[in-house]
Amino acid sequence: MPFEPASDILSDYTVLDLTRVRSGPTCIRQLADWGANVIKIEDPESDKVGLGGPRSGSDFQNLHRNKRSITLNLKSPEGREVFMALAARADVIVENYRPDVKARLGIDYAAVSKINPRIVYASISGFGQDGPLSKRPGFDQIAQGMGGLMSITGEPGKGPMRVGIPIADLTAGIFCSQGILLALMERQKSGKGQWVQTSLLQAQVFMLDFQATRWLMDQEVPPQAGNDHPTSIPTGVFKTSDGFINIAVAGQKMWEKFASLFKDKGFDDPMFKDGKGRSANRKQLNALIESHTSKNTSAYWIEMLNANGCPAGEINTIDQVFALEQVRHLGLAQPMVSQERGATEVLGQPILMSRSKATVKRPPPTLGQQTDEVLAEIGYEPDAIAKLRKDGAV
Repeated sequence: MPFEPASDILSDYTVLDLTRVRSGPTCIRQLADWGANVIKIEDPESDKVGLGGPRSGSDFQNLHRNKRSITLNLKSPEGREVFMALAARADVIVENYRPDVKARLGIDYAAVSKINPRIVYASISGFGQDGPLSKRPGFDQIAQGMGGLMSITGEPGKGPMRVGIPIADLTAGIFCSQGILLALMERQKSGKGQWVQTSLLQAQVFMLDFQATRWLMDQEVPPQAGNDHPTSIPTGVFKTSDGFINIAVAGQKMWEKFASLFKDKGFDDPMFKDGKGRSANRKQLNALIESHTSKNTSAYWIEMLNANGCPAGEINTIDQVFALEQVRHLGLAQPMVSQERGATEVLGQPILMSRSKATVKRPPPTLGQQTDEVLAEIGYEPDAIAKLRKDGAV
């Protein structure tokens, strides 16, 4: 089956996908869902090695839709020759090898840009392409710890805690896709490609955001705050008669509105008068609020508080998330017919546009499913492809 773009936006661009596991495939998914012609280049032994889990697994199925697959042995001279033929016609290459691997294979940016000066070559690593830690192997939880996230996650005094998603991997991939789009925009002006780089560590540190500037600007080391917001108080998790809810009261005006909803003079206590006081007496304030919320249901408090301009919401399990009418309305679960699993659903894009749409046009390919097709597109005859197979290059 020839290339069918999943969207009109990036359909003019061809992307060579050398990525594995999660950060790189996350980047590629952003490009593929918005229409790029993604060619996933896999080692003929990929499925035996098991990089990124089985093809039938939910993780692989969600990450690798909307692309075509070819097998290519990049360690063989013939395989490298085919890669360079593809690279000469491509717009983008994305890889997340360790920094030294691509140079050993002879497919690094310096080598590729000699034959295609317009190439946008994107690299994701654990800690950067150079520098004192560049040769360390990268892993999401390692980046969460080194990047400070685990020091501010979890309950005070109970030790560091990872977050429940591979946030360094995911954000590095998303930032990489943004960098690629910026480089393609710049290429329209200069006519030249460039090397785009990011890493799990860079992404994780950037995601510290206001917690980082508490240190950079005020030399304050943020502590763990559990379920409480570190600076906007009272914002946190509160027990109800049938579960728990989130309540977010931000700013003095909202606090005054929130406090007026309770017929309890305890809310008028001078220690809660301003943000500084509410911060210093957080435990007492939380206990006061919970003495009320625990007397009625989650649904009651969510409806009452929101109706009065005080944000409150459910704390859903994942199945409850996808049962929400609003989540379905936003298209966050997209249908797909998998080659391995049949009819199923995967995550949809979180971006809506008035004219263009991202879709799940095709399921993940089987290993090397489009090898002959892609090689024919760049001029290889059937006899030449058969020889490449015989030589172990594809």
